[in-house]
Amino acid sequence: MIDTFLQPLPHGITLSCRATGQRGRPVLMFLHGFPEAAFVWDELLLHFARPENGGYRCVAPNLRGFEKSSAPVEVSAYRPKHLVQDIAALIAVETATAGGALACLVAHDWGGAVAWNLVNQRPELVKKLAIVNSPHPGTFLRELQSNPKQQAASAYMNFLIRPDAEQLLSQNDFERLWPFLTNGHGGGSASWLTESVKNQYRAVWGPRADGSSGLTGGCNYYRASPLRPPRPEDPAAAAVTLPREVLTIALPTLVVWALDDIALPPELIDGLGDYIANLTLHTVPGATHWIVHEQPHRVAKYLQDFLLQHK
Repeated sequence: MIDTFLQPLPHGITLSCRATGQRGRPVLMFLHGFPEAAFVWDELLLHFARPENGGYRCVAPNLRGFEKSSAPVEVSAYRPKHLVQDIAALIAVETATAGGALACLVAHDWGGAVAWNLVNQRPELVKKLAIVNSPHPGTFLRELQSNPKQQAASAYMNFLIRPDAEQLLSQNDFERLWPFLTNGHGGGSASWLTESVKNQYRAVWGPRADGSSGLTGGCNYYRASPLRPPRPEDPAAAAVTLPREVLTIALPTLVVWALDDIALPPELIDGLGDYIANLTLHTVPGATHWIVHEQPHRVAKYLQDFLLQHK
């Protein structure tokens, strides 16, 4: 059974969370991306809470701006330092009776962007890191600056920063969003995207309690970040320099990379070893950006093996 709750944090943000497993057990935390929400991890939460799979306490927060989590109005509130602060505070709450550090932080897409930053800045909060199709900032910046293939694959980012993006995405039952979830194809081409799952997405994307769009928070992640393709009127990634010390990862790190991700081509995993001292990499042919939906058992197996190898 999955519990849902609102977790107030000391700095005034509240995160809505989904969790299972006993408090006091080693904690796995799962971070979602855009345009998703914490519910995408449900199958893995249940899997890893079972005694035979480790009996973990499993927690999946909705990031700020998503579902019932706090959604500040200012775009600047979605900069990385604030996102990292949220998750660091939630880790402190969840691990207070479990050793003060996560057994593993598991993250996908924008959740991975938060995770890469957090484990670089606060490595004492996490024992291991697992990333699913979320580019390391060093390789992502490299490709955005130099590779026309990545620039074209990320062109959608410049749509999502438009002031009317959430309005356009909401039109006609979110007709522009369903192709995001089907690797650019029609809404019926992904067997996992059932009407029941669509309704879970509709509940997240629809109006919030205050009447604002459920998509505004997610779009603000893109608006707050310069890591997007450069344009004549906006240098974006071309104007960014990241010092090496903010890119290195000292923790044991698992990266699972679905090779048919149209937004994040496999060139993004080239050179990962330059930044990560202890890297385990699995590539998955025939899987897309939404591998957590498509092949949750494969993702769970890779994560299970990784957790056992690095006890």
